[in-house]
Amino acid sequence: MKKTLLSILTLITFQISYTQVFEGEYIRQSGNDDNRINIVIMGDGYQTSDFTKFGIDANNFVTDMFSQSPFKEYSNYFNVYIIKVPSNESGASHPGTASDEEAYNNVPVLSVDNYFGISYDSYNVHRLLYTENSAAITSVLADNFPLYDQGLILVNSPYYGGSGGMFPIASTGDNSSEIAIHEIGHSLINLKDEYYPGDLLAEEGINMTQETNSSLVKWTNWMSSNGVGIYPYGSTGSEATWFRPHQGCKMRFLGYPFCSVCKEGIIEKIHDLVTPIDSYLPNSSLIEDPSFPLDFSLSLITPSPNTLESTWTLNSNNFASNVDNISLSETDLNEENNTLTVVVTDNTPLLRVTNHETVHAYSVTWNINISTIGITEITSEENRLSISMFPNPSQDLVSFSYKSTLGSNLTVEIVSLDGKKILATDISNKENPTIDISSFSSGVYLVNFYSNKVLIANKKLVKN
Repeated sequence: MKKTLLSILTLITFQISYTQVFEGEYIRQSGNDDNRINIVIMGDGYQTSDFTKFGIDANNFVTDMFSQSPFKEYSNYFNVYIIKVPSNESGASHPGTASDEEAYNNVPVLSVDNYFGISYDSYNVHRLLYTENSAAITSVLADNFPLYDQGLILVNSPYYGGSGGMFPIASTGDNSSEIAIHEIGHSLINLKDEYYPGDLLAEEGINMTQETNSSLVKWTNWMSSNGVGIYPYGSTGSEATWFRPHQGCKMRFLGYPFCSVCKEGIIEKIHDLVTPIDSYLPNSSLIEDPSFPLDFSLSLITPSPNTLESTWTLNSNNFASNVDNISLSETDLNEENNTLTVVVTDNTPLLRVTNHETVHAYSVTWNINISTIGITEITSEENRLSISMFPNPSQDLVSFSYKSTLGSNLTVEIVSLDGKKILATDISNKENPTIDISSFSSGVYLVNFYSNKVLIANKKLVKN
């Protein structure tokens, strides 16, 4: 037993002794870390005397990233923090051993003692600026900013280079910001390359598919808009069996904007990670001798321009829309129990939610109890909902998936365009909820989603 305890203490002592806490600072802080996407930038090949330059390089990247859509519109959803990691020497190693060295004869051969060991010529490719020491990167993040969502390494080298993976790496040379933004598209959003990445990396993704039917392809909602189509990666072999949505996207060429399909994928990821409801009032409270009106409010993280929409319902009846504050008078409330709910959704044109597979909605519900002895109890709870409906269009079966942080129920209601209710069913407790629409007439239907009798979202369903 003593030996085991000694081993544990030795391990703890070893871990503590290697904890590395470095100087750091926010260069962009939009809000609390627990409800923002936190990008953490570390430097390699920056000596202490280079830290001013590191700050400038990091700020230049941030300026470039948030000047581009859709990061520009959703910049309020991000924090950026820098960690000043000191290297013993400036720059990055360049062994000069890559098979394509002749094209890069202006880059001097160097051996640099930098913190993460990042070097050119990785895997026999000169421009592949990379390190095998991902454990050191993870350790620095864990010790200095454990709430990170995405780590990024800027390398103090003026020569072109970079790499992807869990932690994107980019030099500070030409196109460094473009490299980093492209690689964040992979690591944070899970976008695929729109140049052929090779057979081992070819797979179904947001912007890569083997589906050629324009009504079934995952970006069907963007077909024939903004240059979106179904374009083969190549004309022969495996390349000819894979397709991308655009011919000129940042996931194919540096210096280009993201295509509409990739923009939508980025925004969907933002909605996965961050709720637009930053805070709300009141939180759960007990109010004696209430003074009417009772005030309720939201603090939202707004895109620019603001595309958020809110719907307030009181006891399942619409009460207000697209406001952040409401007041309830005594005459608005029933005796005893009342339910006030606000649902927030994003109506940006960068999302074509009507035909998109997944809908994100965010809600706050207040339960208001008016007692006969003059005490008002207000309890509140926040909910995040993700609703998917697929395939759409469909000839027979439509499947649903549903996630709710509160485990609340979900009712699906299908209505014809003339307002006739076709069916309504609760799918909450079904393992693989599916609706058979084979008997429906061909055409377009409206699908309404209700949670606890409150309309959360609606989508169009096409019956082929």
